[in-house]
Amino acid sequence: MNWSRLQTATMIVLLLCWLGWSFAFVKPSKAARGQKKAVRAPSSRWGIFLVMLAFACSWAYVRPAGFEKPAPELIASMILASLSLWLVYAATRHLGKQWRYEAALSEDHNLITTGPYRWLRHPIYASMLGMLLATLLAWTWWPMLIASLILFLAGTEIRVRAEERLLEGRFTTEYVNYRKRTWAYLPLLR
Repeated sequence: MNWSRLQTATMIVLLLCWLGWSFAFVKPSKAARGQKKAVRAPSSRWGIFLVMLAFACSWAYVRPAGFEKPAPELIASMILASLSLWLVYAATRHLGKQWRYEAALSEDHNLITTGPYRWLRHPIYASMLGMLLATLLAWTWWPMLIASLILFLAGTEIRVRAEERLLEGRFTTEYVNYRKRTWAYLPLLR
C-alpha cells in the first residue's frame, strides 16, 4: 500500500484519539471502585460482546489490493475522532463515580442530567459511535464497514435498553420525563 501524507496524518490522529478516548475512563473508574453495585443488568454483556465484534470488524485488515480511502473520508475521520474525544471527556467528567462498564446502578446512584447529558442520555455511546465511524472512514473496506455498523448498533441498543430499564426502575417518573426531553445516543432517536 502506498500511503499518502494525509493517510499517515489521519492514522496518527485516529490512534491518538483512541488513546485519549481510553484514558477518559481512568478517573471515573477509580472513583467508581468503592461503589457497591445494588442492581445489575447482565443482559448488557451481550451488547458489550457485539460492540467488541463491531470494533474487531472495523480494524480487520480485509480489503482488496490497492485499496485506499478518499481524502474527504480521511478528513472527516480526523474531525469526527476529535469531536468524539471531546464528547467522551465531557460525559465522563459529568458522570464521575456513576460510570460502569456493564449496566449497573450503585446504592447511591444519581440521575445525571448536566453537561452532554442535557441533550443525550448516552453520550458515551454517541462518542463510541463517533470513534467507530472515524475508524471506518479512515481504515475499513465497505463490506466490513457495514458489518461493523450493524454489530455496533445491535450491541448498543441492547446496552441502552438494559440501562434504561434500570434507570426507569430507580428514578421512575423523573427518568420518564428526562427520556421524553432528550435523545438516546443519536439525534432524533428517542
